Amino acid sequence: MKVLFLIDALAAGGKERRCVELLKELRHHDGISCDVVVMSRDIHYQEIFDLGLPLHFLLRKTRRDPRIFIKLFRLCKRLQPDIVHTWDGMTSFYAAAISPLLGLKLVNGMVTDAKHHKWYSKVYWMSRITFPISTRVVGNSNAGLQAFHVPPQKGVVIHNGFDFGRIESLQSTEEIRSRFRIQNEYVVGMVASFTERKDYPTFLRAAEQILSKRNDVVFVTVGDGDDLEMMRQMVARNNRNRILFLGKHQSVESIINIFHIGVLATFTEGISNSLMEYMALGKPVVATTGGGTNELVVDGSTGFLVKQQDPLEMAEKIEYLLDNPERARTMGVAGKARIRDEFSIEKMTSNFLTLYDEVMKKH
Repeated sequence: MKVLFLIDALAAGGKERRCVELLKELRHHDGISCDVVVMSRDIHYQEIFDLGLPLHFLLRKTRRDPRIFIKLFRLCKRLQPDIVHTWDGMTSFYAAAISPLLGLKLVNGMVTDAKHHKWYSKVYWMSRITFPISTRVVGNSNAGLQAFHVPPQKGVVIHNGFDFGRIESLQSTEEIRSRFRIQNEYVVGMVASFTERKDYPTFLRAAEQILSKRNDVVFVTVGDGDDLEMMRQMVARNNRNRILFLGKHQSVESIINIFHIGVLATFTEGISNSLMEYMALGKPVVATTGGGTNELVVDGSTGFLVKQQDPLEMAEKIEYLLDNPERARTMGVAGKARIRDEFSIEKMTSNFLTLYDEVMKKH
């Protein structure tokens, strides 16, 4: 079985991480080979070059470059894959146009969040055009399939999987604390891009609420994006040495390892890789409710779910965990066990292999 992975870019992000992790695992399975097509040279996950897989670049001159249809058609005709597995709306759109012409099976992976897209949005129309042509539509959360109105006979949920090998050789907590000059007893962090889908204002307001009462905690953010500078300016001057913006880092797991609590404030989410990383490292989480987060976090057991855009409730739950370290530790242990049992990379890979086998049997 030959699978062609088709993704817009391999920049830092959830679906990009999931794509690379799956490719790593599929290398160890006989009977399956993979080629990878990327439409940008923006490569954050440099390990893609170490996998020994054929890597093809189809670079667009414009956002909607029509020549990609012809280039992709020629590439697929030459490679003759059995399945084309897309990872976003744009690649699904291109693949939907050529798959019927070449008799290819199309696994459409554009469902990566649980946002209800308006009828006039680009994502809405891409889904309406590509779903009927797709053999199966895979999402990483039940909430995502529902939000995109995926036909039940086509939709399949495969949750993200975490590879515990990623945390076997972490930098020491002392080294990380020293690098970022963190001396406070407690660290509360949020790992997310600074984009419109992530609700950093709620996190920052919750942080300042807590900092108005105590000085034994530092809040950190990890990530970058268009809204980063605007978020920096939100922070009061007297808190700028206690709310740190660390930027984007390759060693994100080592940074998370110094957290006492992992936080995610968001407006829409499939299955968050950041939440999985917190939990895999044994950290209790505080996350805004909604979407796939409700499928990952067990409220009151592995952490707390709080209302969206409610910094007071978020601050209350964070402070509760700071004041109750044994409860926090128990939640962290439960979260790590949940990732091992329900969200492992082995389980994700097995589910994708089952999906590919099923797709191949469809006429």
